[in-house]
Amino acid sequence: MTALPVLLIDDDAAFAGVLARALERRGQPCQLAADAASALQRARQPLSGIVLDLKLGADNGLALIEPLRLLQPEAPILLLTGYASIATAVEAIKRGATDYRPKPVSADDVMRALFGPDDGDATEDELPTPADGPLHPKRLEWEHLQRVLAEHDGNVSSAARALGLHRRSLQRKLAKKPLPERAPGD
Repeated sequence: MTALPVLLIDDDAAFAGVLARALERRGQPCQLAADAASALQRARQPLSGIVLDLKLGADNGLALIEPLRLLQPEAPILLLTGYASIATAVEAIKRGATDYRPKPVSADDVMRALFGPDDGDATEDELPTPADGPLHPKRLEWEHLQRVLAEHDGNVSSAARALGLHRRSLQRKLAKKPLPERAPGD
């Protein structure tokens, strides 16, 4: 019997192709979708899991979680993003994602996130824990901005008013990539 495919939803064709080939080498068939419409069409067939990018060109991966969950109530949904923040992670889980990972991510990480550890993988107790230490101040600012933006349903103007910032200033801050979670030297 053939395994059910994983649906990879990402508008970055190169990343999706590399990840699909890596998963297929591990015995996991894949299907690709680059936008919300094609993703929802492909999600009408049985799937073993879904890997969803947060930013899909004009589409938003967060908004796609709930319709995917309706079509695939049992399939695990992994949300990937190059712009990781605590606020989007919380929102993704609230909407029905089963896991959330920052890019870049390995095929082994995707397999573990969707299907759990293999027998040869480390158990939860054996996995390394993140280093303790202070968050970088710019990372703290990024997290705060993301949290306020999420509280205002992604409305930049409303979030800027709540933060006491000009809308363009907030847009510039949001356009920057977040720093690593820990301060240098930690």
